[in-house]
Amino acid sequence: MKYINNKIVGGALCMLSLLGTTSCSDDFLKEDAGHKYTDALLEEETGALQMAAGLYANIRWHFGYEWAYGINLYGCDEFTNGADLTSECWNTYDNRLNPQDLTPALGAANKNCPAVSALWDQMYYGISTANLIISGADKISNEESRNKVKGEAHFLRGYNYYRLFAQYGGVALETEPANGNVKKYYERATEEQTLNQVISDFEEAYNLLPEDKWRGNGTWTKYTAAHFLAKALLFRQSERCAKWNSAYDKSKDLNRVISLCDEVIAACPLAADYWDLYGKWTGVDCKNEGLSEILMAAEHNEDKSTQGRFGNRTYNYFDPQFSNFSGGWVQRGQYIGGMDFQRCRPTEYSYSVFDNVNDARMWKTFKTVYGLNNIALSAEDTKDKNGNTVQGVKSKYGITDEQVPDLGDEGIIFILNKKSDTRFDGNPYGTFGRGGDVHNFVNPLTGKWVPNAFVTFQNGKYVLNTYTGNPSTSNVFCGINKTADGTRTGEKGDAHRDVIMARTGETYLVKAEAQVRLGNYQDAISTVNVLRARAQWKNGEDRSYYTDGSMAFLKADGGDNDNSTATSTSVKKNKDKNGKVLNNTEAYYASMTHKNTYYLSTGIEETKEASNLQIESYSSLPAEDEAILQALGCTSDYDRMLNFIFNERSRELLGEWNRWEELSRAGLLISRAKAFNPEATGITANKHELRPIPQKFIDALQNEDGTNLSEEQKKVWQNNGY
Repeated sequence: MKYINNKIVGGALCMLSLLGTTSCSDDFLKEDAGHKYTDALLEEETGALQMAAGLYANIRWHFGYEWAYGINLYGCDEFTNGADLTSECWNTYDNRLNPQDLTPALGAANKNCPAVSALWDQMYYGISTANLIISGADKISNEESRNKVKGEAHFLRGYNYYRLFAQYGGVALETEPANGNVKKYYERATEEQTLNQVISDFEEAYNLLPEDKWRGNGTWTKYTAAHFLAKALLFRQSERCAKWNSAYDKSKDLNRVISLCDEVIAACPLAADYWDLYGKWTGVDCKNEGLSEILMAAEHNEDKSTQGRFGNRTYNYFDPQFSNFSGGWVQRGQYIGGMDFQRCRPTEYSYSVFDNVNDARMWKTFKTVYGLNNIALSAEDTKDKNGNTVQGVKSKYGITDEQVPDLGDEGIIFILNKKSDTRFDGNPYGTFGRGGDVHNFVNPLTGKWVPNAFVTFQNGKYVLNTYTGNPSTSNVFCGINKTADGTRTGEKGDAHRDVIMARTGETYLVKAEAQVRLGNYQDAISTVNVLRARAQWKNGEDRSYYTDGSMAFLKADGGDNDNSTATSTSVKKNKDKNGKVLNNTEAYYASMTHKNTYYLSTGIEETKEASNLQIESYSSLPAEDEAILQALGCTSDYDRMLNFIFNERSRELLGEWNRWEELSRAGLLISRAKAFNPEATGITANKHELRPIPQKFIDALQNEDGTNLSEEQKKVWQNNGY
């Protein structure tokens, strides 16, 4: 969205309203030099619209660093840590997750561990700016512009308080501009007061914002506000609020949720194909970034002047560490859409929750094949310069001439089979393993040895986490593709694609959960069946086809433009069997096979018939769900259906940045983390449903008379157990 991207770089001048708002540090002000806006801009229409555009910069923060996954995805049922332990405490809930910002001196693996104060600080920065705009917007004479400006400010303030409420519970409420003053006295609002402020702001935004994306893609509209207003009302009727929500009419709240969702669904229909949302991303500002389904996105592009303090780092977090374990057969580079930082390792649950035969979302989400892009390894035994024998792949791995792979063959495969699958018991096709390990798996569908081959289940057991020494810190896993970006011009360069923050696919699930909470279980099934209809394989569809945002690297392969590094040889380790270094285009074609392991994983005969995911009755759920519900001990219709909705959220929204908050809201965080995340050993009920209030904020507070808080007063501010 070029209009917003060209305006948000400056944002609004940071008005310090809360202690500990480190976003207004020297670094931030240096970045903003030359772009300082004051409330004088609100006195004329153009300046006010420009200042409101600056609000959009605040949401980019969520995806600029390790906190993107640490506070949103870790410690839940879907993802656990890989071998990199940067944010480990957020996943394990050990005693390092406490009110102090974690540093190496306090036990962090490195200096990049997300601080407990990070979200707190950044959200209040955006709230401060929104307060300034709301307070002065009435000076704008043009009603249409005034409503737009106020609507955007109310939306961001509501969204930021929503995030604070979801993470911390009751917080400090500030709805007036600071006017340059540093305030040190606050009373902590109750959870009820905080959530009601969220609802009030979203109501205002819903009433004020226009229906159209008048700024371009990414504009917050009436329907964006409706989606989040529905989520806030659903939150009020969820388990986290059970101690006080009896004062609010349950039926009224939940029927309003359904009505708001229906409004969004009617105006912002689903994309026709799940591919279009994430897999078929063809380049910066591509047409799929304008899909009607997308209700909110953090905007990014290639213009460095609009990048702001934090770029898009999300492409780092979902790939396995293939450059480490592949034995040199698969090299990393910008032609592969993700970096192998191996932060977010899917749990057994995340694979098992899918119907791997009929649900196309599984195969349009997981990247199961990496093409072999370095073949400079001899098939035959050779002699090194000292005369020592160097064992060739044929003798080392026990394979034949015909089985030796070449560039573009499978370099890494993940077989996403089921626990009941017996085809690989006893290793009829050879043993599995990493490129550096002696193994001899030959893919029966290709006849070629695969340098890195991993099966998910063997002999009725989950084994995908056993291919490295410690199952709790494995760097071998099948990652997801929703952040892949082939437009990066450096191996470690920032991504340029937007990050989807809300979409109509989730709106359906919000509606379905409201129906469950009203006891309308069959209606909830009907709502979810709409999503599942899109997830079915279509008649004539090639189930073995795969793509992701790496395709943006080359125009000839579907990208909008060629990557500027396409003809360079920036990765010197990519070589053919004669030792010739590949350029990036050659490496791309070797890496991007456009194939998955569907038929190898499922064992079914090749077909192009449509599949069926429709559920007939809430009393007879799919086998995948029944196994999960049994593991959780769910017996009542309500518990079964609520957990079913969260299973469906995994299938539809895996890795989409809100799992921790949603599980905490519904009272499912503890049970599901304990059941499905073996590394979340420290999670404790009545404590970890909320985050600790940052100690540096509490320590800087004062009483109204200017005296410091006593230790007892500080304890009142802190959440239970910290």
